[in-house]
Amino acid sequence: MSTLDPLRWKALFVIAIAQLMVILDATIVNIALPSIQADLGISDADRQWVVTAYTLTFGGLLLLGGRIADFAGRKRMFIVSLVAFAAASAVGGLAANAGLLYAARGLQGVSAAVLAPAALALISVTFTDSKERAKAFAVYGALSGGGAAIGLVLGGALTEFASWRWTLWINVPIALLAIALAIPFVRESRTEARTGYDVPGAVTVTLGLLAIIFGITRAESEGWTGTSTLVFLGVGLVLLAIFVVIESRSPHPLLPLRILANRNRGGAYLASFFIGVGLFAIFLFLSYFFQGVLGYSPLESGLLFLPLTAGIIVSAGITSRLLPIIGPRFITGGGFAFTIVGLLLLQRMSENSTYIGDILPSMILVGLGIGFVFVPLSATALFGVGDADAGVASAVLNAAQQVGGSVGVAFLNTIATSATTAYIVANQLPGPNGAALVEGFTTGFLWSAAILLVAGVIWLVLVTMTGKDMADDEVNADRQPPM
Repeated sequence: MSTLDPLRWKALFVIAIAQLMVILDATIVNIALPSIQADLGISDADRQWVVTAYTLTFGGLLLLGGRIADFAGRKRMFIVSLVAFAAASAVGGLAANAGLLYAARGLQGVSAAVLAPAALALISVTFTDSKERAKAFAVYGALSGGGAAIGLVLGGALTEFASWRWTLWINVPIALLAIALAIPFVRESRTEARTGYDVPGAVTVTLGLLAIIFGITRAESEGWTGTSTLVFLGVGLVLLAIFVVIESRSPHPLLPLRILANRNRGGAYLASFFIGVGLFAIFLFLSYFFQGVLGYSPLESGLLFLPLTAGIIVSAGITSRLLPIIGPRFITGGGFAFTIVGLLLLQRMSENSTYIGDILPSMILVGLGIGFVFVPLSATALFGVGDADAGVASAVLNAAQQVGGSVGVAFLNTIATSATTAYIVANQLPGPNGAALVEGFTTGFLWSAAILLVAGVIWLVLVTMTGKDMADDEVNADRQPPM
């Protein structure tokens, strides 16, 4: 049995700070989007790029980022990417137009693409005891889900009492604190294998994802059968197919296909993609509903997400105790059920809804569901992966979720705006009113529930791991060095 790292809990604290910052930035600007839109003159169709510019570069480059962390050193790249993230955040806060803001958000995503897999891989190689690892992943899972809601609260406070620009500048002190603590507390780890970087694979997968996202956004103005919509979607799918071919033939693949060969890991990655598609737009729609329809301030809107955060923390704590005993399959299956029911309850929303009667029950159910989903998902995706592949395996998990989020925000924003436009036309309105906006949001939530149902079915069919498997050291027998 390997010797336990005496600094492992301090290292987890440092990693948690960095992970929280990464997750915060996926949602912290959501609550500020109305203010950003007004200040920089961004259209409704283009507003999602403030979010997507981050999640797309984040997801598209995660695989390359994971490999860089594996071979250049996870601690080293953890610190380097923190510096880059802080610099991009400082530039974004100074943005005088939408283009510069999109660019800064994209650079944040590039930095996060190295930071996130390095952080998750450090957890995997630092915690070697199965019970301690479950607790560490509980912290990670709680931050992955709860950080999104915390970002909305923090974003609301900063927007209301300072400026939306502070939703970006706040990252600078957080990153500096993480750097200062990482130097003494985090141990370096890397794979000793010599390899190259799969740059053609990274370029192909990123351009393919960008084409798909852009094609989805074109559907809002041209329809799903519009020429540019179909062209960009087609180009994106072709590029992703080329990426798979490159990976199957490359001597140093960005995504070693053996990582996907394990049934449980493959199920976790596939489910994670659909979770990203279904969940990310929830925060966007509810932020606009609270401010644009119910008339709450940015801070009040952020505080309304606290029950969701509380639900995540509670269920993540429960999951950390149950996971080594009964395994991930049915815990996460139950989490999907909670989340789907919560989304379906949001179909009751109207412009006259009350928060306590119509929204709060859904927030609690969705929060509990997210906690039950994310903790086992992280543990399953990394279980049985050797230290040499820890970075790329964690990158695949993050990439699946972030790419799913990019697709989801673009797709569901298009669905929602199309439904709102159809309502305006059908009712001969001069413009969008509360009822028209709610029609778009509820349509989006219904699609979200359907997408998460698909994710739940995929999970229950593919993931068969039990608690005994997770406690059995021999489950790691399939670990292999990089090829």
